[in-house]
Amino acid sequence: MADVLDLDCVIVGGGVVGLAVARQLAMSGRDVVLLEAEPITGSITSARNSEVIHAGLYYATGSLKAELSVAGKHKLYEYCRERNVPHRPCGKLVVASSKEEVAYLEKLSRQAAANGVEDCYLIDAAELARRQPQIKGFAALVSPSTGIIDSHGLMQAYITDIEANGGAIVCNSPVTAGELTADKVRLSVGGRDPVEIEARLVVNAAGLNAWAMSERLLGLDAATIPPRYYAKGCYFALSGRAPATQLIYPVPEPGGLGVHLTLDLAGQARFGPDVEWIDTIDYDVDPARADKFYSAIRRYWPDLADGALQPAYSGVRPKVAGPAAGGGGDFVIQGPEATRHPAYAALYGIESPGLTASLAIAQQVARLTL
Repeated sequence: MADVLDLDCVIVGGGVVGLAVARQLAMSGRDVVLLEAEPITGSITSARNSEVIHAGLYYATGSLKAELSVAGKHKLYEYCRERNVPHRPCGKLVVASSKEEVAYLEKLSRQAAANGVEDCYLIDAAELARRQPQIKGFAALVSPSTGIIDSHGLMQAYITDIEANGGAIVCNSPVTAGELTADKVRLSVGGRDPVEIEARLVVNAAGLNAWAMSERLLGLDAATIPPRYYAKGCYFALSGRAPATQLIYPVPEPGGLGVHLTLDLAGQARFGPDVEWIDTIDYDVDPARADKFYSAIRRYWPDLADGALQPAYSGVRPKVAGPAAGGGGDFVIQGPEATRHPAYAALYGIESPGLTASLAIAQQVARLTL
């Protein structure tokens, strides 16, 4: 029988949230090993998003998404300043493209205030035209604390902190099987050098694969695993200059925040994501989807030229609620009490605003497991 490697704390999944959790636990004094199935960390969902720092406007008051987005935003801006992670609090405008949608902006403003986002305010069509001449609408809600970030720079800063606090990151290390013992979790780890490990704490931060990870664990109560849905979103890049200097969002759609204009730190514009509910994960971007992008974007930027959009990339959101429930759903963060095992914690449905909330999510996991 092969030797079993005895470990203190194992994080499964090296996306931005897994890295943040590993960092938090390493800084708290745990001996941390992070296992990432891919050749590099942060190469799946964390590399396929809008790189937006969300203010926390949309989420149901009292939900984990609302609480951790608002708390995480403040922590993230402070962290970026301290660690020189490239970012910019450029702000965003949520644009009402019809008179009927103005009522939604008023409702959203109240929702934001209830969530503790106190810097939002409404502007009329004239002020919108003055600020962003190419963007058309009946009114807009201004969110000054929304921003953009270099997600890879952020993840590299987390990695530096993990390693500075004695943690280790091991890539090409997929978990192939597992078992819950009395007070530990045993994992079979594949890759070039397969190994059996036992850990006093395992945190499942595997993102899209969180459900599969839990399903592999013999002895785990299946009733603790929530429903699983995948929402794919495609992005299209704009050839030419961006039509605005801030992020532009329409009124949201079920499952997402609508096809919005985001900017990277170099000022290049991209649009997305749309929402497509899928059963199996793929990242192909069908150029034909651009047809719907043009019509959606022209509601707030009518001068978008034909042929200006090029397929860019796509991402897939792990969700605990599907289209029948309106595509919402909260983060699910389970400590040992919720998983019903003293050595196992699991995170499901960590989609947007997961990057924004990553430091706050990590603190939540620490509170539940330390």
